[in-house]
Amino acid sequence: MSMVLVRGSCRRPAQWSIKRGYPMGKRVSKEIKAEILGKVKAGQRVVELATQYGISDKSIYGWLRQDTDEAVVSALEYNRLKRENEELKRLVGELTLNMHVQKKSK
Repeated sequence: MSMVLVRGSCRRPAQWSIKRGYPMGKRVSKEIKAEILGKVKAGQRVVELATQYGISDKSIYGWLRQDTDEAVVSALEYNRLKRENEELKRLVGELTLNMHVQKKSK
């Protein structure tokens, strides 16, 4: 690994960065993110993947947190839609029954 000066001078070590596979500030494609997250969920260690792909492990943990938040929202949305669907089926049943009762009374 080589050290690269990002900004500033040598007197500011916080400005130095370890250059790996992806230059700092570059975006990782959605496909690569999905691939990495899939490997993490399959049990591969985040640190190993960070080294392999040349990105920060903090980035991967951030993606995991985002992915988890989206999964929770998806699960909540699924449950809401399921309840709504059940309620609509119940209403359709009631309306169908009322319609048949009205037809018989005529």
